[in-house]
Amino acid sequence: MIAPFLFTAITENKGWGVFTSTPIKRNQMIEVSPVIVMTAKEKLVLDQTTLYNYIFDWQGDACCMAMGLVPVYNHSYEANCEYFQDYENNTIFIKTVRDIVANEELTINYNGDWNDKKKVWFEVSL
Repeated sequence: MIAPFLFTAITENKGWGVFTSTPIKRNQMIEVSPVIVMTAKEKLVLDQTTLYNYIFDWQGDACCMAMGLVPVYNHSYEANCEYFQDYENNTIFIKTVRDIVANEELTINYNGDWNDKKKVWFEVSL
């Protein structure tokens, strides 16, 4: 399920992003997407590819690739959405954490908790 008012567009400096054409209220589920679960061994291979930036950690040492728009939501430390993993049904769902205005970009915190300020992997200096 992808809410009909969601759309993708190129952002100014992050590539593709997810946006809303209408206002959305706080705590509204806007997407439920199936995932493809992969083993720890498969994750080692994926970690050597561009897909590394789009996979989610899953139960144990596994990982998953979400379908739908989930891989297109950009990261923000002030995210307006949060993602939840449903291990029983092999889905990821997205809910809003505050009211959102029309044409606003929808973001998630890649740390998994919408208000976690820990630096994400692509911001850590090597």
